[in-house]
Amino acid sequence: MTDKDNVVDLNPKPEKITPSQLEKVQKAVSDINRAQLELGRLETQKHIINHEVIKMQDVLKEIQDELEKDYGTVNVSIEDGTIQYPEDEQADKED
Repeated sequence: MTDKDNVVDLNPKPEKITPSQLEKVQKAVSDINRAQLELGRLETQKHIINHEVIKMQDVLKEIQDELEKDYGTVNVSIEDGTIQYPEDEQADKED
């Protein structure tokens, strides 16, 4: 038998953290996971909405092309539909 076999460790190292510490760690990890899941859901919604906006912009472009074919290059008020012709064209139409 060696001297090491007779040594008693008076300060043994703990094998586990306390239950309250474990609970705190688990809650923190759970909160992070929940927040990351919510971020993922929001990013997915954002992606879908971005695609919808692109489709809406395509529809608006088609309408603008149709208006340009009917009225030429003009500005149209989205408030009341008033057509504003460029300065030089308006002068030509008045002559």
